[in-house]
Amino acid sequence: MKVAIGCDHAGLQLKNAVIEHLKQRGFEITDCGTYDSASCHYPVFAQKVAYEVTSGNAEKGILVCGTGVGMSMAANKIKGIRAACVSDCFSAEATRAHNDANIVCFGQRVVGEGLAFKIVDAFLDTKFEGGRHQLRIDMVNELDNK
Repeated sequence: MKVAIGCDHAGLQLKNAVIEHLKQRGFEITDCGTYDSASCHYPVFAQKVAYEVTSGNAEKGILVCGTGVGMSMAANKIKGIRAACVSDCFSAEATRAHNDANIVCFGQRVVGEGLAFKIVDAFLDTKFEGGRHQLRIDMVNELDNK
């Protein structure tokens, strides 16, 4: 699976650790930056990851900032993105199974490295259940046209 990942300066260390974790699991990674700790603007990187996902270059995306909230807000502005800010494994799994989320967001200041690995594993390993959830996803997607 191809995964796009990005961060701002507040998520750099955790992003780099997640990249190594996913490479060990055999995922193909597109690192959309940032690449150093200089202060930068999270919407730039949210957009880069979102476009990788909506273009089909990546199947899923991961965004890391201080809390994950700003990244999720910015990514959700892109048509076709369903980004979820999570800080636990249950939510990561549920948002894939029920919401067909295509980007997971979390914060370096909120979750530690070990939990981040478990979150991305739960997110990437869970399939969308479809069925009764598909109607709701269709309704969410229709909001892109409002």
